[in-house]
Amino acid sequence: MDFKDKQKQALSKIKKVAVTGSAGSGKTIVCNRFQALGLRVINSDILAREAVFPDSTAYKKIINFFGKKVLNDDATLNRRMIRRMIIHDDTLRKALEQFTHPEIIKLMKSQITVAEKDGNFVVVVEVPLLFEFDMESLFDEIIVVIAKRELRIKRLMDRDYISHSDAQNLLNIQMPDEEKAGRADFVLQNNGSVEQLIKSVDILYKKFLLKYGEKIKKSFL
Repeated sequence: MDFKDKQKQALSKIKKVAVTGSAGSGKTIVCNRFQALGLRVINSDILAREAVFPDSTAYKKIINFFGKKVLNDDATLNRRMIRRMIIHDDTLRKALEQFTHPEIIKLMKSQITVAEKDGNFVVVVEVPLLFEFDMESLFDEIIVVIAKRELRIKRLMDRDYISHSDAQNLLNIQMPDEEKAGRADFVLQNNGSVEQLIKSVDILYKKFLLKYGEKIKKSFL
């Protein structure tokens, strides 16, 4: 049994659903809807922030590598500055990922364990770089959220206050939607309204109910 199989076996009791997709695809909307429907959801952005709390291992490595110029006045990381740096420099991006990714994975596994101890049969995890970091073996179901590229660019510009060029560069360093969709169990398209995406999530949730049935319902008791 290789390392990945051991990882999956260690987390085999609770059913783990990954929600992934490129930046601006709508992953958070999908996860929020699953949470509203009663499923336990682990938010990757929260984990990413926890992983770089001041004085954490990843935080110290980032400061040693990037320097104090990436700090805000309150000693927290200036995430916007770091994002601008890494989308233009693969070396910086890979270094940041090396510092933060192991800590995020550690926090994710810990929260999955907590969810299982709390009696949840299914947990939904938002994992933006699921395929890029070869994490498929950790999950039982994989949902990919996709959207037209120009639409994702506009969402990123509006959400993160970045230029069209920076939004393009951010998407360029991520795996294409077509490849992600081909490796998914379920694909949700988000080219319309939020309401349309939510309806798609509701349909998928009903499929999970049919598949896992009473075990999901018992998680709510």
